[in-house]
Amino acid sequence: MQIFIMRHGEAANIAGEDSLRPLTKQGLLESEKMGLWLARSKMKLRHVFVSPYLRAQQTCKNVTGALTNASLFNDNAPETLDFITPSGNARQVHDFIDGLLQSDDSLIKDNSVDDNQAILFVSHMPFVSYFVAELTASFNTPIFSTGAIAIIDYDIKKMKGQLVDIVAPAKVHC
Repeated sequence: MQIFIMRHGEAANIAGEDSLRPLTKQGLLESEKMGLWLARSKMKLRHVFVSPYLRAQQTCKNVTGALTNASLFNDNAPETLDFITPSGNARQVHDFIDGLLQSDDSLIKDNSVDDNQAILFVSHMPFVSYFVAELTASFNTPIFSTGAIAIIDYDIKKMKGQLVDIVAPAKVHC
């Protein structure tokens, strides 16, 4: 199974409540571009989890819009998780995902996992960096540019994954 961990697009640098910062025009373009990139990957998103912060919600809307158009996202609405904010606890989310995957019998057929299934998390720095390290049992915490997506090959049985790549909007050509 693949787990995609995405940092939101570029956000406006405005005074006030951090959770209410919207995406800039650049952030909107980044999220649209990455949605198209995900659509080209042909991965079907089984679950999409998003931070409650405005910039993450806007990013998620753009990404799932591209995936819905490509019939790669089911009718389930993205689920907002209050614990994947910038200060979220990566270990708590690792436990959450393992519980979710272990309870989902439809993921495992004939003792193997459908490799075309994926989960997407849309969140923030530094959480996304710590989450990648937690899922891959690495001491390295990667830096994400805005709109970037980490790709993790996740072994449901071992409850650990391997970082395959981090794809930034600047690397994607639409």
